[in-house]
Amino acid sequence: MSDQQNQDLDPFFYIPNEEGVDEKFEVLYEFDVEDTGYHYILLVPAIEEGEEETEEVEVYPIKFKLGEEEPVYEIIESDEEWAMIEEVLHTLEEEDF
Repeated sequence: MSDQQNQDLDPFFYIPNEEGVDEKFEVLYEFDVEDTGYHYILLVPAIEEGEEETEEVEVYPIKFKLGEEEPVYEIIESDEEWAMIEEVLHTLEEEDF
């Protein structure tokens, strides 16, 4: 993804819940996997003004193919991808990210 594309992106993602209400998420971390051609984004619920941060936060990973004009976001489904995501999160935790 080019630097220009990164600058144009909204820092938040809005994902509808079961009731169809958009929930606000922010990017925790992003990385590419060249072997698969996917760009992964780890999302966490955005903290709104007046809300307290909690120690444990659920992480929501999504991915899209690199080089596409309009990215089509996909959820993580395979056990291999989940294992990779867990490894990345563990590394971030060790680095006190």
